[in-house]
Amino acid sequence: MIRTEPLTQAAFAPFGDVLDTNGDPDRIINAGLCGRWHDRARLDFGPDGRAGISIFRSETRALPYLLDLVERHPLGSQAFLPMTQDPFLVIVAEDDVGTPGRIRAFLTAPGQGINILRNIWHGVLTPLAAPGLFAVIDRIGPGNNLQEYRLPTPVTVG
Repeated sequence: MIRTEPLTQAAFAPFGDVLDTNGDPDRIINAGLCGRWHDRARLDFGPDGRAGISIFRSETRALPYLLDLVERHPLGSQAFLPMTQDPFLVIVAEDDVGTPGRIRAFLTAPGQGINILRNIWHGVLTPLAAPGLFAVIDRIGPGNNLQEYRLPTPVTVG
């Protein structure tokens, strides 16, 4: 069984970015009425892609969760911004010569989003509460930007 761990920037850095408002804002704008946490994600859309914003609504899951499928996007990063304050499950895996290696699972805190770097193995969108609604910023452009991998033996995440 893979145990979930809290989502922190240090733990998640090899896989992507944590999008939250921890710490003081980088800038104060709008006549002092708004804090800006500036440039929080390493967005990457490759030479022939562009940024797109899509809305995803996913069926909810529960812990323990049976993981049997991971995917990666070789042409661009993918950011997930929950449209509610509910936590969601983030599963990532190290690369092991083109297939998923060691798997890690993170549980977000309310208000946290993520940016998964290009070519990082990750689980599918896994909200733990309805409505499972997310704004997703990812690559729009030509080419095959999806590789899926079915785990030979499903893994329980809890």
